[in-house]
Amino acid sequence: MNKYLFLFVFGLFTTFAFAQTARIKGVILDEFNQPVENVTVSVGNKGTVTNKNGFYSLDVPANQKVTVTFSHVTYKRVTVNVELRPNEDYEFNPVLNTNVEQIGAVVVMGSSKKRVEGITTIDPVVIRKIPGANPGIENIIKTLPGVYSNNELSTSYAVRGGNYDENLVYVNEIEVYRPFLIRSGQQEGLSFTNTEMVESVDFSAGGFQAKYGDKMSSVLDITYRNPTRFKASLDASLLGGSLTVEGVSKNQKWSNITGVRYRDNSLLVNSKETETNYRPSFADIQTLFTYNASSKWQWSFLGNVSQNKYHYQPLSRQTNFGTVSDPIALLVVYDGQEKDEYTTAFGAIKSVYQYNEKNKLKFIASTYHTQEQEYYDILAQYRLGEVDSNIGSDTFGDVVYSRGVGGQLTHARNDLDALIFNGEVKGFHQLNERSEVEWGIKYTYEDIRDRLVEWEVIDSAGFSLPRPDLEYQNDQPYNPYTGPLAPYFSSRATNYTTINRFSGYSQWNYRGKIGEHQYWLNAGVRGHFWQVETQDEKGNAQFVFSPRAQFAIKPNWDKDMLFRLSGGLYYQPPFYRELRDSSGVVNPNVKAQRSFHVVVSNDYSFKIWNRPFKLVSEAYYKKMTDVNVYTINNVRIRYKADNNAEAYAYGFDARLNGEFVPGTESWFSFGFLKTEENYNDRGYIARPTDQRLKFGLLFQDYMPNIPNVKLYLNLVYNTGLPGGSPSYADPYDYQLRLKDYRRADAGFSYVFKDQTLKSEHRWLKPFSEFALGVEIYNLFNNQNAITNTWVRDVYTKSQYGIPNYMTTRVFNIKLIARL
Repeated sequence: MNKYLFLFVFGLFTTFAFAQTARIKGVILDEFNQPVENVTVSVGNKGTVTNKNGFYSLDVPANQKVTVTFSHVTYKRVTVNVELRPNEDYEFNPVLNTNVEQIGAVVVMGSSKKRVEGITTIDPVVIRKIPGANPGIENIIKTLPGVYSNNELSTSYAVRGGNYDENLVYVNEIEVYRPFLIRSGQQEGLSFTNTEMVESVDFSAGGFQAKYGDKMSSVLDITYRNPTRFKASLDASLLGGSLTVEGVSKNQKWSNITGVRYRDNSLLVNSKETETNYRPSFADIQTLFTYNASSKWQWSFLGNVSQNKYHYQPLSRQTNFGTVSDPIALLVVYDGQEKDEYTTAFGAIKSVYQYNEKNKLKFIASTYHTQEQEYYDILAQYRLGEVDSNIGSDTFGDVVYSRGVGGQLTHARNDLDALIFNGEVKGFHQLNERSEVEWGIKYTYEDIRDRLVEWEVIDSAGFSLPRPDLEYQNDQPYNPYTGPLAPYFSSRATNYTTINRFSGYSQWNYRGKIGEHQYWLNAGVRGHFWQVETQDEKGNAQFVFSPRAQFAIKPNWDKDMLFRLSGGLYYQPPFYRELRDSSGVVNPNVKAQRSFHVVVSNDYSFKIWNRPFKLVSEAYYKKMTDVNVYTINNVRIRYKADNNAEAYAYGFDARLNGEFVPGTESWFSFGFLKTEENYNDRGYIARPTDQRLKFGLLFQDYMPNIPNVKLYLNLVYNTGLPGGSPSYADPYDYQLRLKDYRRADAGFSYVFKDQTLKSEHRWLKPFSEFALGVEIYNLFNNQNAITNTWVRDVYTKSQYGIPNYMTTRVFNIKLIARL
């Protein structure tokens, strides 16, 4: 009886005690209305920390006056006295101001920690506003120094001499992948990242930490936001649109943000020289669910389903080239079509366990599945001739004499099915106020099934041409060719490939002082073990070990300067594309490419016109061995898969950004690069990504007398890439370069309402932002060539490279509405 009486009294007491609590919650912002992460919120011995959105929730005693303290090493302490009723929810949203006495600590703590890590942070608001033929994060990345691209329809970019496959992309710490079979930018459609869901974007062009994966060039680290209240946004234009909705449950435990997008590239593709029937359909849906199980546990699910349908039927084309005195034209009539489809499903579960203020674990599991097909049969019949340049002639501008005629028949039946699974555990441990340790272990399973069937037949004046790099005797048309008939190019292969990978990292962060000067140190290592197996052969088990380090120092000077040195060994174990050679055969023993990096940089913050500016300059050098050489045709990369080369890259990058116009961020970037490779000891030649000079400009402005009118300008200039030679060509025989790439996109927007511009119109009351604008792509109508089409004839024994131009000037209308 006493036992039951004790349990009754105990239960009554705990129920009463539980009822005598309340909750204080809110979002903590800084002076610039940005959320502040890792703010300690405490009452007595109880406490919590804010998440990436600045959100916190803390249970406090009810019916008594308590003091809640908000503390962060970068900001001044804030306290508030509250006395709440039982079960009451009280919302308090403090704004933290910078602690000028601790300004030095800003260098190594909070958002300024990224400064010492050499990470460029991009405001998501800028990403959503800046115009581009393929708007989004990649559109802005291409304006940064060291980043090169000469294809406005593609999301692909090269960084400091690397290629498109050497860039890491993370969303919420989960690695995402690009389609495998993409050949041209106009096939890509939508980038994986939905910019309307983005909270933060961090980018590093080299010398990054061991916690990032095994690639040699760059890291793009994207974080989606966790909603704190209901919001909705709509973007619509002649290129498509997106709808995003987000919200949070009443008890703040559940939140969701979902985005639906649709894109149609007809407006851009129809501006090219080739007249087509073009029926694209690019659509996707993404969702992020978050569940705060307790103050220590958080769960989230990120899902994405996308489908790209690319139906392309070319009709005709005319390209004029040559000189003013000797103009030449290529006229092509097409028959046939191309049907490509890419269906992708992606899902990831992430759990974060913060078991105390100084220790945290993360568990991540993701699955990526893609089914891709590339089918086409296209017959191109061409006529190459001289153009009548006599202005007074009745046939001015027409082809009056044919130098050659011929045809080209291309065929493909390519199918690919890829399944990739990742499982990962990460740990974060703060040892003391100055040092912390991070570690991670990851398993990856890749299962790729690939069928490659491609061939091309070229005819000139009724004669089937074999590849000119093959040995054969031919003096047509005087004597008939008696050898076997073969396609100009042919590739057939069926591959079933599985790859098992184990990788891990450990790194140590430390901050300290040398006299009055502050420094920050990061040292870490990565390990990667993998084995490739095909239907015919099991490859050798391989292992690589990658040490990396960063050192930054902020002198105690009047000028706000930071100096940084970083580098180490960066290995890139081969992905499926790197295992497959140009004929489609998989080599399971391809080794990891190795690159030794050294990056020296200076970060200088200052004020002009009493407005903030920053100049970041970096010099870098890369020495690469076991290089897997490749060719690039548009955005398609084909590897040798033999590791028989070495290479190097060096250069200098600079970026000046700040408020050139009060209240807006703009920047100017400059890059110099030289990269060469030596294949089989034949000597050094330019790599396919050797783009020597780069200038980028991103500019925002508004009319002082009419602040509702905004101007956005996105300008890129890159010197010509090596390329444009025939696909079969030996690069040692063809060191041609394409013309310089010049691109300017402009946007003009009338903002009816936003955070700074209020409106008294009743119909605008539900909206937090409403804007209507016009965008002009390729403002100056520059002709940029991505590749060359090569035509030849047996009579003149000549071969002509005709540029394949990208998009011309295009006008677009855009509507933005946000609740």
